[in-house]
Amino acid sequence: MTQSNQPERTVKRRDLLRSGLSACVALGCGASVARPTLAADQVDAPQHFPAQAKHVIVLYMSGGYSHVDTFDPKPVLTQKHDQSIGLEPKVIVTGMPKIDRFLKAPAWKFRPNRQCGTEVSDLFPHIRDVMHEVALIRSMNSDHSDHGEATLQLHTGSTSVAMPSFGAWLSFGLGSLNPQLPSHVVLSEHRPYSGAQIWDANFLPALHSGVRILPGKDPLPFLQSPNPTTIRDFEFELLTKINQKHQQQRQDGGQLAGRIAAAQSARGLQIAAPEAFDLSQETKETLHLYGSKPGDVKSYASQCITARRLVERGVRFVEIIDAVGSCSDNWDAAHRDIQSHAKYAQRVDQPVAALITDLKRRGLLEETLLVFCTEFGRTPWAQDGKGTKSRNHHPLAFSCWLAGGGVKPGITYGQSDELGNQVAENMVHIHDFHATILRIMGLDHTRLTYRYAGRDFRLTDVHGHIVEDLLA
Repeated sequence: MTQSNQPERTVKRRDLLRSGLSACVALGCGASVARPTLAADQVDAPQHFPAQAKHVIVLYMSGGYSHVDTFDPKPVLTQKHDQSIGLEPKVIVTGMPKIDRFLKAPAWKFRPNRQCGTEVSDLFPHIRDVMHEVALIRSMNSDHSDHGEATLQLHTGSTSVAMPSFGAWLSFGLGSLNPQLPSHVVLSEHRPYSGAQIWDANFLPALHSGVRILPGKDPLPFLQSPNPTTIRDFEFELLTKINQKHQQQRQDGGQLAGRIAAAQSARGLQIAAPEAFDLSQETKETLHLYGSKPGDVKSYASQCITARRLVERGVRFVEIIDAVGSCSDNWDAAHRDIQSHAKYAQRVDQPVAALITDLKRRGLLEETLLVFCTEFGRTPWAQDGKGTKSRNHHPLAFSCWLAGGGVKPGITYGQSDELGNQVAENMVHIHDFHATILRIMGLDHTRLTYRYAGRDFRLTDVHGHIVEDLLA
């Protein structure tokens, strides 16, 4: 085929200029430039079931908090402190030798919530006070004992192969409630385990990847252009026309469609984000409730307030990744003093409890699902031998909780054994956890699929059961 017979696959310079002149004329005549519209796959989608919640806020405690020191009281550990229960039957953590397991008592006392009786340790006195709003799961189970793989599974369902994140699946399945803000937002001051994979859309349309927010004075770097509004509108209109013309000449334009949608989302962010992230609008009473102060834009308290503001403005999925510093400065107590938990609990306890209280008084708790979670628990024995202060990784049994829309409040579900070592009753695997959350949001985990590379993929793969007893 000669060059003259080939299909035209470029945007001509004269067409580019014509598009630009048209936009200039519109601006010169005082006509308004159209605001970005929703992409076809971003519209508010029909659900499989009546939804019990419209939004999700994930409160992810990176590093693996100890269930036996927080939400799962084990008096036997106190009674048998420093007693041996023998060698591990198998190696749990890759590369670690079998060790003699000396039981380690909880470092904090447990006390009941006054209304529902759910026991929580003194690490979380504020969260304990709102446990009557919470469905606590004491029988969580996952498949991997290394941070990277376990974090990946918590967020994507997979321990090894990069897959779309939980937030991306929800964004894909439900669409946006506000075209000027992304449907999937992640507040992450530091790089977490497995990095951006845990909020990536992977093979789903790129539009559904999480938009990372950096807590601080500049939450979205380069958000605002130095150009005046009229020039920005002209640039956006021109870029949109060029991309659309380019897309019309190509049958398989999935990536380009994603870039067009990303540009639309970015333009919407320029319009809506400054107001959404402006915490100076919050009252002193609200700041006090969360334990924040005027001018604070970086603390965990400010991140919880930001999450609430985003939900108020229609964002579907918000995740706050708690890590004080790098991956070595988090809830991980491997070869570290378990007393380090106090530092992290003090950072999050009051803001998390305040978030529940604040959502409820604003009428938002009924439509917002809160997910408080970690990638695995901690061993009931001391990691480094008798009398030592550390606890190792423990995926066999741990605790997470749900609160808000669609959840039975004030209950506990499942049990670990008397040591907190194995699940004794009503195991909830990560796949079951995901399936249940999707159900609350009106989605059937077996039907929320995407065809890629010749097969249908889903968040729960071929697994997952809905935990009906958690549902209101």
